Amino acid sequence: MRIDENDSPDEPKEQRSVQSIEIGGRLLLALAEQSTPMTLKDLAAQAGLSASRAHPYLVSFGRLRLIEQDAVTGRYALGAAALQVGLSCLHQLDPLKVATPIAEALALGIDQTVAIAVWANFGPTIVRYIEASQPLHVSMRMGTVMSILGTATGRAFAATLPRQQLEQAMLGALGDEPRRLDRSTVKDVAQEIQAIQAELRQHGVVRAAGRPIPGVNAFSAAAFDHEGKAALVITALGHEDNFPADWDSDVARAVRQAAADVSLRLGYRPKEAIAL
Repeated sequence: MRIDENDSPDEPKEQRSVQSIEIGGRLLLALAEQSTPMTLKDLAAQAGLSASRAHPYLVSFGRLRLIEQDAVTGRYALGAAALQVGLSCLHQLDPLKVATPIAEALALGIDQTVAIAVWANFGPTIVRYIEASQPLHVSMRMGTVMSILGTATGRAFAATLPRQQLEQAMLGALGDEPRRLDRSTVKDVAQEIQAIQAELRQHGVVRAAGRPIPGVNAFSAAAFDHEGKAALVITALGHEDNFPADWDSDVARAVRQAAADVSLRLGYRPKEAIAL
């Protein structure tokens, strides 16, 4: 076998592709971005094709049941086979598996400690912990249960989960003697959650500046699944000397983007992004 002396064995070679599949795929993606059926003209324009060029692809997709055409209006929509493919993809998705490489890239990009948490039996629980090049000496490891209102991780869940679920966690572990919350405590908790929700709406992340550990700042954001439920929370934390707590800091933007990337991979579509 002949090897070109200019080729590096470690350099990945560009894989062959089928251009017609990529062109046709643009039509499917255009349909997926819309909440209502589309005319041939609009669909072709959305995919960057002429109507005459788009039509043969739609005929083939129709035979595969990937799209369907309304017999009365002539508009196109995704078909039964597309639904089957989508459902199969959702069933195969593991949120932690999706989030881990994104969290690792986040930790590398900002050189700060990053953690992934899920909502478990006792509340926000760390399931992945990625240290920065300079380890942060905090008592947070896999399995650590975080305070719901006292940490950025917990506050991110508090801003997105149903209140009943949060209150149940605050009452104590299943099987233990439940703690009693008096009216004033319930009122204070409700007001705190409203403040956290407002914080999240305004900034896209929640934060903890010097709390619960003095000198340590953190930003957290939830990633959502296809049903709009919080699947997990990504948290970046570091010492205040090199981890600014500004809402528009590079770290805050990076955490916000990482959570959005995970949400996208989990099939989440924000309501404002869906055309009515």
